[in-house]
Amino acid sequence: MRAMLPQTQLQVIDADVFIASHNGHYAPDICPGFWECLPYFYEQGNVISIDLVRGEIQDPPELVQWAANMPSGFFAPTSDRLIADSHGEIMNWVDGNPQFYNSAKREFADGADVWLIAYAMANNAVVVTNETFKEDVKRRVPIPNVCQQFGISYRNASGMLRELGARFEWRPPP
Repeated sequence: MRAMLPQTQLQVIDADVFIASHNGHYAPDICPGFWECLPYFYEQGNVISIDLVRGEIQDPPELVQWAANMPSGFFAPTSDRLIADSHGEIMNWVDGNPQFYNSAKREFADGADVWLIAYAMANNAVVVTNETFKEDVKRRVPIPNVCQQFGISYRNASGMLRELGARFEWRPPP
C-alpha cells in the first residue's frame, strides 16, 4: 500500500476534471505542474481515477496521450465485488427517485459517473468533480446529488489541490 499524506482520504477523479482542466485553467501549456503532480500524488496513494473515466477521455489527442502515459493502475478497475454492490445500491436509489426523468436515469446508468461514485463509496474515497449540487434537477443525475444522498464527500479540482497541498508557482520564461 502506498503512503498517504496525513489525514488525506483517497480522491477519485471524474473525467470532467481532466477534460475541463486540459481545456481551461490548468491547460498543459500554462500549468504543466497540474499534470505533473497527478502521477506524484497517485504514487503517494492520494489520487486515482477509474477505468471507465479513462474510456471517456477521447479528445483532444494530447489529453488522450497523457492518459495513456499515466502509471499502471492510475485508472483503477471497477470489477471489484464491493464496487459492484455499491453500484447496485446507488442505482436502486436513482431508479426509485421520481425527481429524475427516465432519460436522466438511463444516461446515468450507462455512464462512468455511477461507477466513480461506487468506487468512492466502496473505498471510503472523496469524489473530485466539477459538477455542483442541484436540488431540483430533473434532466440529469448530478454526481454531488448522489454523493450527498450516500454521505460521500466530494470536491472540485481546486479543493483537491488544496487538500493535497499542491502549489504551482510562477517562474519567468527561460
